[in-house]
Amino acid sequence: MTGDPEERIDPSNYYDRLGEGEWERLDESFKNGLEFENTTEYLDRYLPESGHVLDAGGAAGRYSIWLAERGYDVTLLDLSAKQVAIAKRQVAKRDLGERVTVQQGDIRGLPFPADEFDATLCLGGPLSHVIDADERDAAVRELYRVSRPDAPVFASVMGFVAVVQNLIKCAPQFEAGVRQLPELIETATYSPELAEKYEGENPSFVECHFFRADELRRLLERHEIAVETMAGLEGPASNFGANIEDIDADAQEKVAQAVRTLREDPTIADLSNHILAVGRVE
Repeated sequence: MTGDPEERIDPSNYYDRLGEGEWERLDESFKNGLEFENTTEYLDRYLPESGHVLDAGGAAGRYSIWLAERGYDVTLLDLSAKQVAIAKRQVAKRDLGERVTVQQGDIRGLPFPADEFDATLCLGGPLSHVIDADERDAAVRELYRVSRPDAPVFASVMGFVAVVQNLIKCAPQFEAGVRQLPELIETATYSPELAEKYEGENPSFVECHFFRADELRRLLERHEIAVETMAGLEGPASNFGANIEDIDADAQEKVAQAVRTLREDPTIADLSNHILAVGRVE
């Protein structure tokens, strides 16, 4: 791999290169499926019965398609041209073009009028990929601006504690990750500078800010999105994917049940790979 490390961990470039992998991610493993299944349970619980939903940072369209199949009108926006193209193909494949509009754009400057949407989604980590704190504030102000009064807002981010645990777990195979820990813990951010310092021309991930649950709550509430529920989407199954992929279906269901039971426990939310907040525009 050659080229500028900063360019290679830019979110748009990263997801362009990832391609179909982002579409496949949510059902490629039992553990990843927990993220999707638990998220859609909260969508079922909090969405209005009908309306126009924004899927901001919606990538290849997993949630947009799920929504359209249930009768919602959806606008999907994503920074990656490749993910937008994949989403358009997946929508067309299912003949959902009358329900789903797909376009390229940035969550920090949404190209929509105020009070446009009956519900707003920002799922899987788009806010995590905004590593500048002021720009994260700008993104949440945009989510608020385009959502109608009393509209639900669903935001999920990548968890800080889980990434620290994962780096320690992977130490024998990825020593650079352990060397990064003091600076990562100080900033909670995997930046281009950190990647270049410890990994040189082969960064291991896309630039990312990792959240504690309370930080996500404060970010939303600072911009008049009242948080009603916080949940850990993978819960106690976080970072144990290899251990649970080969157990039988009944045993996997017991794990899934444990995650559902514990997902709103504050400690479990903080331990999860992905943390979901469900809020409402005040």
